[in-house]
Amino acid sequence: MRSILVTGPGGAGRTTIAAATALRAARQGTRTLLITTDPTPTPALDEAPGLTLHRPDTATRFREDLAAFQDRATTVLDLLGAGRLDPEELTPLPGAPELALLRALRTAALAEDDHDLVVVDLPPTEQALALLALPEELRRYLRRLLPPERQAARALRPVLGRLAGVPIPAESLYQTAARWDLELAAAEAVVADPDTTVRIVAEPGPAGADAVRAAALGLALRARAPEALIANRVLPEHTGDPWLGGLVAQQRKTLDDWRAGGHGTALRLVPHLGHDPRGIDDLAALPVPGPAPRPAPVEWRIADRLGDDGVLVWHIPLPGAARGDLDLIRRGDELVLGAGRFRRIVPLPSALRRCTVAGASLREGELRIRFAPDPALWPTGR
Repeated sequence: MRSILVTGPGGAGRTTIAAATALRAARQGTRTLLITTDPTPTPALDEAPGLTLHRPDTATRFREDLAAFQDRATTVLDLLGAGRLDPEELTPLPGAPELALLRALRTAALAEDDHDLVVVDLPPTEQALALLALPEELRRYLRRLLPPERQAARALRPVLGRLAGVPIPAESLYQTAARWDLELAAAEAVVADPDTTVRIVAEPGPAGADAVRAAALGLALRARAPEALIANRVLPEHTGDPWLGGLVAQQRKTLDDWRAGGHGTALRLVPHLGHDPRGIDDLAALPVPGPAPRPAPVEWRIADRLGDDGVLVWHIPLPGAARGDLDLIRRGDELVLGAGRFRRIVPLPSALRRCTVAGASLREGELRIRFAPDPALWPTGR
């Protein structure tokens, strides 16, 4: 099963492009599922043969999840003297719609026999990239809060509770953490699957150019490249209107930059219809690309230069990055890597854990981090 995730800056038309992409695939005979949290999608999509529209019920699922958490954390909540919340008084917190999209995508992957293609209308770029990072980040938090190795002492918890005089986390809490970890791992696997690709939608112009650069950098930090860059609402070259002529010139410059820059993806142009798309006929008129060959994987490779320079070099592609964008911190066996507004905590490969950071440089859109073997940890005879 293929999955296409559609994102872009707010107002760029990503929801329309996602709907048009799903409609085109369905009309070509592909069993297609469109997942969106947009409250007003085109009603006619429900009637398109071969196309299923799914809008997750964010509020209901949020209430169910929080009520279940309260049931499992009763001991801790009673210890803190916390009052329980009734489901009727709960409203979804910020981020709940994004979590609902992630869960819907995972559910669709489990029911892959029902669909050949899933198109997901993601939120604006920054929230979308945070959503793609969420399973990895939450799994890391769980491992820190409830380390798996501590579960070996399950049989001792009642004794420890009596000795300490306070309740020890119940077995149900560890069971819940283990279940969450499995669910997050499944979601992470769907997001990282090579058959899950990302399309960026933007209007050609200065704001769109900045948004595309940020999106490409954020994806690169996750070792991904966009499958397609869709320039939306492209104006005709010859308008005869001086005011529109200035916009066309600005648009032309941005498109030329996108063609030259590449961003590791194909550029697709979707012309302006002269009005906002209304109904299924307008969606069908948009020349959106169908499912394309998946982009080549982004490889973070380690070059062995011990013989020549005495170092190992970790090559991390970050197209479009500027030196001032980057922040790099070594913390234990992890590397905290910042790029612009985005950050990722990456476990170091085993060989690099026995090294110290000897420097870093940014060349031709690639971050190169040098690691020198630590004599106290490096195997002798190397």
